[in-house]
Amino acid sequence: MKQIDTKSVQNEAKSDSSPPQLANQTQKPSKQVPLASSKSVPPSSLAKSLQKAFALGIVTIASTTIGLTAALLLPLPMGLVAKDKITKPLDLWQFGMGYRVSRPVNILIMGIDRVPTAAPGSREIFSGRSDTMLLLRVDPDTDSISLLSIPRDTQVELPQVGITKINDANVRGGATLAARTVSGVLNGVQIDRYVRVSTEAFKELVDRMGGVEVYVPKPMVYEDKTQKLKIDLSAGKQVLGGAQAEQFARFRGDDLGDIGRVQRQQALLKALRKQLTSPSVIPRIPSLVQAMQKYIDTNLTIEEMLALVSAGRKLGEGNFKMVMLPGRFSSPDEFRASYWIMEPTGRDRVMQQYFNIDPLAPLVDGDSSAALRISIQNASRNPNAASQLSQRLIALGFSNVFITSDWADKQTRTQVIAQRGDLQAAQVLQQQLGLGTVDADSTGDLESDITIRVGDDWGKQAK
Repeated sequence: MKQIDTKSVQNEAKSDSSPPQLANQTQKPSKQVPLASSKSVPPSSLAKSLQKAFALGIVTIASTTIGLTAALLLPLPMGLVAKDKITKPLDLWQFGMGYRVSRPVNILIMGIDRVPTAAPGSREIFSGRSDTMLLLRVDPDTDSISLLSIPRDTQVELPQVGITKINDANVRGGATLAARTVSGVLNGVQIDRYVRVSTEAFKELVDRMGGVEVYVPKPMVYEDKTQKLKIDLSAGKQVLGGAQAEQFARFRGDDLGDIGRVQRQQALLKALRKQLTSPSVIPRIPSLVQAMQKYIDTNLTIEEMLALVSAGRKLGEGNFKMVMLPGRFSSPDEFRASYWIMEPTGRDRVMQQYFNIDPLAPLVDGDSSAALRISIQNASRNPNAASQLSQRLIALGFSNVFITSDWADKQTRTQVIAQRGDLQAAQVLQQQLGLGTVDADSTGDLESDITIRVGDDWGKQAK
């Protein structure tokens, strides 16, 4: 795939008509006409229009989840292809199977804040600040997808602006400056493509999906008059409609601010992945495709979209990894504004483990057992589980262990959460415990390197 020009901010990165760097598979030809082949008969103009609508719509469906675009690349049920060979939108899904991603690809994804002066449907709706910023990596070599959440308050330096927040990059120089800035912050990682999504899309998408079930950990009350956003949610597991889901994802009224939002967005992504594979949602995909197109701006070509869809269908559950850019909150006496200050060592580790980018300086390994900060949350029905596990970890040589508030949503299986992206440490810890699963996301305790959310399986292990 062609790389976005990160050396200049003069020309906005728009739809790219250059030949995509995709390889058409050379297996036995399908009975249907492939999207691109020098030996095949070109599809009709109607078929082309349907292909474009379908491909763009699939990207849009996922992108509109407040920038949680990775949902696009998750494996939809095989029944979507196998059970219906007549319905045209489902047939178009099979066109995409003739394309594959030929090398690792990095896509910058931005959910754009509402622009009050923008006319509906105009390009100006994509000119606001980025409410959400994600870097997505699709790696065909390892059949994996990595998703890095970049907090909107991350401190950066922009040309002719100076020190500011990274969410300002899109306003100042569009997708090109945003890509250039992200690349500079993340050790020069190549940005191949971008996707921008208006946050106006989210409510409509969730409503058309029939809502999404999530666990709301505490009551949420907050108001943002600028964005015309009023939040009022009760605690507990519940099915949220579009307006409520937007409230859950954008809530900032606690001490964690933007970082808490990143964690909730990752939790919402998990729920939406499940919802997208629901038998009740699959028949709605054609109407979702048609409704969502107006909300997206991207320079992905049709063939590239289909190749990404193909890659996502083949992805296993364990090969989807999420992480948040490691860092800390700035203190009140450091800067006039509040920032998320990136931690260089954590950044280097994440870029190496998730994006295969070598650090600018060699990583220094210390006494990992002593230095690793491990938070324990009790999500089991055993009130003593957290203290029992703490004693077990100390006996294993982990000295920096602390217990946090219980997790109210009880679960049967223990999670070992790589909160700051250290998958290797999480895997070692899980192996030593001999239970649970490693979760590659940042939904645990913010002060920890690893969060262990103890499930009922610990009771069996402790006996």
